[in-house]
This record gives sequence, C-alpha cells and structure tokens, in this order.
Amino acid sequence: MKQQTLIQNATIITMDAQLGEMEHADLLIEGDAIKAIGEQLSSPTAKVIDATGMIVIPGLVNAHMHTWQTALRGVTSNWTILEYFANMHAGLATNFKPSDIYIATLMGALNQINCGTTTLGDWCHNNPTPDHTNQAIQGLLDSGVRSVFFHGSPKPDPKPGQKHFSEIPHPRSEVERLLKDQFNNAQSLVSLGLAILGPHYSTYEVAVHDFELAREFSLIASMHCAGAAAKTPDGWERLAKDQLLGDNNNIVHGNNLSDDQLQMMIDLGVTFSLTPETEMTQGHGFPITGRLRKLGSAPSLGVDLESGVSGEMIGVARMALAIQRGLDNAHSKESLNKLPDTSTIYCKEALEWITIRGAQALKLDHKVGSLSVGKQADLVMIDATQLNMFPVHQAINSVIMQTSLSNIDSVMIAGEFKKRHGKLLHSKLEEGKQTLAESGQRLLSELKSHPTHA
Repeated sequence: MKQQTLIQNATIITMDAQLGEMEHADLLIEGDAIKAIGEQLSSPTAKVIDATGMIVIPGLVNAHMHTWQTALRGVTSNWTILEYFANMHAGLATNFKPSDIYIATLMGALNQINCGTTTLGDWCHNNPTPDHTNQAIQGLLDSGVRSVFFHGSPKPDPKPGQKHFSEIPHPRSEVERLLKDQFNNAQSLVSLGLAILGPHYSTYEVAVHDFELAREFSLIASMHCAGAAAKTPDGWERLAKDQLLGDNNNIVHGNNLSDDQLQMMIDLGVTFSLTPETEMTQGHGFPITGRLRKLGSAPSLGVDLESGVSGEMIGVARMALAIQRGLDNAHSKESLNKLPDTSTIYCKEALEWITIRGAQALKLDHKVGSLSVGKQADLVMIDATQLNMFPVHQAINSVIMQTSLSNIDSVMIAGEFKKRHGKLLHSKLEEGKQTLAESGQRLLSELKSHPTHA
C-alpha cells in the first residue's frame, strides 16, 4: 500500500476552478498524488500533519531561469542588457567547466525549492560540450526539483573563421542523444525542452531548422524575444505563414512585439514567460503583462537571472502585479484624468501566473499548477502565524502581498517533503554552498576584463 499523508485544518488555496479556496480543510496524499481534498478527512494509516495557521498553495512554477548562473549572485545586478551580453556570454560563460554548471544548477534548484518553487523551467544556454549538458541535468536530478531542462546553445563572440552563433542550427545529434540516454524514463521529474534562438537571435534558415526540430520530437521550443535588435525582423510572420508557429512555442520577454504579433501568436497557442524584474533592470522595456491581458491571454513568470535578482517567485509575482497596476493607473490618469475605480488586477491573477499559468507554459498543467484530485502532490505550506502575515483576512492577498522566504515552512514535490519546518532536507547543503562559493570566485578571477559597474 502506498504511503499516505493527511494535512489537516489548513487554509487551502487550490487554484482549481471548481474547488477554489477552502478554510479549515484537509488534503490527503497517497504516494505521489493528491487523493482527496475536503473537510474532516480521515485515514487510519496516514501520517497526520496539523496545519493549523498554515496556508497551503500549489507548488510555485518558475517558468524561466538560467540556473547555471547561481554562483555569480549579484554580479550582473547593475548591468544593462548590452553589458550582460558582453561580460556574461562573451566573458564569464566561456570559463565554465562542467563542474561549475553542476554546482550552480544543483544549488540554484535547491534555492528554488527553498523559496517554494516545485517546478522549474531551467534554460541552459551555456553548454559547449555534452559533459556540460550532462552535468546540468544531473544537478536538477540531484536537487529533486520537478523541471523542464531547456537545452540551449552558447553565445560567445566568434573566433576568426567561425560562424556567428546566429548562423548555427540547434544540434540534432545532441537532441537525439539526450532523448536516448538522459530522457528515456517517463517517471523522471526532469523532462526535455529546447532553448532555441528564434528569429530574434538567428537567421531565418536557422529558425526554421530549430522550429522543425522541436516539432519533430514533440518538444517545447522556448526562445528569447527582446534585448538587442532582431536578427530577422519579419521572422514571426514568416514562421506563421510557413505554419511553424504553434502551441509548442514559448516566447520569453516579448517586450518589442507589436499587438498584432501578440494576437497572432495567442491565436496560434503560443505561450509567454515574462521576467519583470530583469526586464525593467536591464532595459528590455515594460513587461507585456497588461498587453497580454487585453488580448485575452496571461503570462507565466520567471526569475531569469539569479546573478542579478532574487530567486523568490512570490516576489516576482508581486513585482509583475505592481508594475502593471502602476502602468494602468498612469494610463487612467492620463486618459481620463482619474484613477481607475478599483484595482485593475487582483492578487488571484498574480498567483495564477506563478502556478497554473506556469504549468501551462511548460505543458505540465495535467500534473501540477493546482491542487486537484489526481494531480501530483506538489505543494507549499506557508506559516501565516508569523508577525509579517498575521492576522490573515484574505488568504490569497496575504500570499502575494505579505509572504516572504521566512514564511515558507514546508515544500513537497511528488508526495515527498523537500523542505520541512523551514529547513531544506538535502544532505549536502553546506558542502554544496562551499563548492558554489569556490566556483564563483574562480570564475570571477578568470574574467579577462571586469565590468565598469561593480
């Protein structure tokens, strides 16, 4: 018989359209899945957890992060996007050993769990060798996080006689190798996606190759669209005309897309992953949250760069919410000479962005993103008795607007606690921190030309 866990007397925010929010409720877990949600549940064999004073939410989904940069926390915090390209991709990234990729991915994924994220879209585009790629995947596996590993490609400056990265197709042989050797277990918490260049960062011929490759192997093709000038400005329309844009495509950022382009993509099922803090800091522009909402869609969200910003997804949601409310308020005052009659976005939407919307972007909403019977038991227990949250009057509002890392009491993935009573349960945490620090120090010491803004 599968092990059962019964969480009792919690405020449960299910993000399930039918179940909604429940007070003084119970949640029964059997094995790796949710067996029941309701009041006064019982099971004679279950391990019982008293969750009085706790708010239980679905595990958070970080749809986009470059986890390989974890050892460089704070290094990029003052960089614009142009400095980032020059100092990270053409500089620091070129010195990474496979072991650097491993420890950064492991510790970055563990921090995501620590902050309440149970599903991570890990966008790995510093993998010049198969060993770099293998070590990144191993870091995810060893962390215990549920994840989509987006296999990307490095972006160094070309050496004499070499092609620019925008002219290099995604390597088919690596995709085939990974599917055969690394992703042949359907029960694994880690699955494969492609982090392709897309028309914003490649020639049209390369974009076509990469879109076709992803479709052939039924993989999500995620791509950046922001930052430097587009390599193929009319690429999106051409891809749509050639029937290559579809629901397996994910756009990251998208700040410079027109409303017509957004509508075209939405109609074709394309998803969007926004990283509001990085976009504002580096100069991408205002996040397109409100523009997507006006077109009947909504974003997923991501941290993007822990080398620049915090890894806390609730903070990301709060940032996205505040930015869009600010834009909406300013627009109303400018056009109507008054504030909106009420907030233009409620906190529940912001929680959707980092739960069910993130799960949809990663094509995992059949497994995670809401607390629903039959779905995986990925959840977060938030201690709402602490002074920064107490008293709670409207649970969803408190989760988005008051929750901090100190409130993340317990985190469960696939029915197994990865954090309990405020402590990560990984056995080599301190050893990993030391290795992470050594990696970061070595990488910084080997950077040939340090950035002007420290």
